[in-house]
Amino acid sequence: MSEITEKDLPQSQKALWLKALSAVQTQNLPYAVSLLQALLKDSPGFLDGRKVLRKVEIQQTGGPKKKGGLFSMQSGGFGGMKLQGQAKKDPLGTIPLIEKDLEKDPYNEGANDLLFECFMKLEMPESAAFALETVRKGSPETPKLLHKLAQHYLSRDMPKVAAEVYNDIIKIAPTDSEAIKGAKDCSARASMQSQKWDENSDMRSLMKDKAEFEEMEKASRTGLTRDQLEERRDRLVLKYNEDTNSLLAVKELAAVYEQLEDWTNAHAFFSWAHTLSNGDVALQNKASQMKDRAQEAEMKALEEAAAADPSNAELVSTLAARKAERMAEQVEEAKRRVDQNPTDPQFRYDLGLALYQLGDYSGAIPHLQQATRNPHIRTKVLLLLGRTFRAKGMFDLAIKQLSDALADLHAMDNTKKEVLYDKGEIHAEMGDKDSALDCFKQIYEVDYGYRDVASRVESSYGS
Repeated sequence: MSEITEKDLPQSQKALWLKALSAVQTQNLPYAVSLLQALLKDSPGFLDGRKVLRKVEIQQTGGPKKKGGLFSMQSGGFGGMKLQGQAKKDPLGTIPLIEKDLEKDPYNEGANDLLFECFMKLEMPESAAFALETVRKGSPETPKLLHKLAQHYLSRDMPKVAAEVYNDIIKIAPTDSEAIKGAKDCSARASMQSQKWDENSDMRSLMKDKAEFEEMEKASRTGLTRDQLEERRDRLVLKYNEDTNSLLAVKELAAVYEQLEDWTNAHAFFSWAHTLSNGDVALQNKASQMKDRAQEAEMKALEEAAAADPSNAELVSTLAARKAERMAEQVEEAKRRVDQNPTDPQFRYDLGLALYQLGDYSGAIPHLQQATRNPHIRTKVLLLLGRTFRAKGMFDLAIKQLSDALADLHAMDNTKKEVLYDKGEIHAEMGDKDSALDCFKQIYEVDYGYRDVASRVESSYGS
């Protein structure tokens, strides 16, 4: 479901909106609340309307109430639990019920948290953020939901706003180490984002030491031969030995090891750079990437050795054991990243993929479903979700995911071909030959050589 503005409202809803605004202007607040709740029930994505509703409710109630329980007093603990259960099954239908609770206590933390979850399930991130922003303005007693809000902004690549939230947490809990680190990291990311250091800025103007800049510029050049890279590595090792705590030297050396595809040393130096930087998230991610590549290289070498000597039972056994260990390690690493950033769709996808590769299809599904919130990876998530349902024999659900993916794809690129081919195979497994053939024909029309679509399509004509 998408979020909308006033111009997107149906004509009948626009009339209701104007009537509600008129009631607000005349200070007929109870009437305004009833009109706005009716409007939002039919147009839940109208965020401006929800913001006005909350302002009116705050004006009516006179500010934050004394905290007590999950929801406001009129709901009680049982009512809150009931709404939580309903929200999982019907988030859209639960939102008006939560709004009734918020009418009496608009700052209520439990109600706004549940509202956030409902909006996230409906893929409405702006409305979800507004729910927790209400808590933020209501003098929260604990920083738990503010951490959640900061992570939400980070998952949407909004480090500047996330830093502001972390600073608010520090006001509540001055010794909160996670918030202190988060504020520092987000401020740095926001600064880099605003100055576009990674893309467009003139680094010469940012470097006081021209010689240092020229050294970094040389390091970033592409097209260096291996001999040149090794020569540079040796010079940097000497520079590093002079001061092993020089962040600049460590980062440069890590980058050269990466160019040399020496993944083990690249991992070691990116990890050390992460430590020296006091927790730079980008360096931490880079270290994880290098670790993954080192393990992949080790696995590839084992596979090649086993293929060259298939009768070597010990080698084959070692390879099988290492594969199992590798998959388990990937799952654990992915879980760790999700635990640190529970609202990041990319990490949810990585965990879903790791669980899928491990064969834990049921475990993969909820993480992949959450990962569909990110529009940049939505297609590949839906493709993997379709494969997961297929692996469980749930063909109708698999078809639904792949159909949703196709709805987002227009050009017949490799991704669309892959989705169509998978969909065709599932139709064939279901015995629906016509639908399967339709998928294969769409690929055949633009790419005769794609997999075995030519033989599949041509054989249907009896040729």
